Amino acid sequence: MMYGLTPFGRTGFGLWDAFNDFDKNFFGDSMPINSCRTDIRDDGDKYVMESELPGFEKEDIKLDINGTQLTIAAEHSTNSDEKDEKGNYIRRERTFGSYKRSFDVSDVDTEAISAAYKNGILTLELPKKKPEEPVSKRLEIK
Repeated sequence: MMYGLTPFGRTGFGLWDAFNDFDKNFFGDSMPINSCRTDIRDDGDKYVMESELPGFEKEDIKLDINGTQLTIAAEHSTNSDEKDEKGNYIRRERTFGSYKRSFDVSDVDTEAISAAYKNGILTLELPKKKPEEPVSKRLEIK
């Protein structure tokens, strides 16, 4: 069973869900701009996490572990200016993109996590913690 690796920030039903549903019905049921689609599979001795981060360079992505929380953050911006011979803008476009997601990794060996980024997909291999053997010892009677 996989209890860990669940995203933080997910909420159940609440007062504001009616407004969220209005958004979805009006604008379409697309992912929010600040989230990345992530697939997690259990490969027995490890979890494999694949996060879609299209348009980012490897240097734009940061992976942080704080206690039992793994955070994936990515941010990039572009600026393309086209000017005429007088220096006036003919076209000026700017884009900015950022993602941030956190996951519970309490059942993962955080010292052995490996990450790779290729073709817009961030792949993390998260080895599971080995179950600790119960300690048995003989107590001295005084």
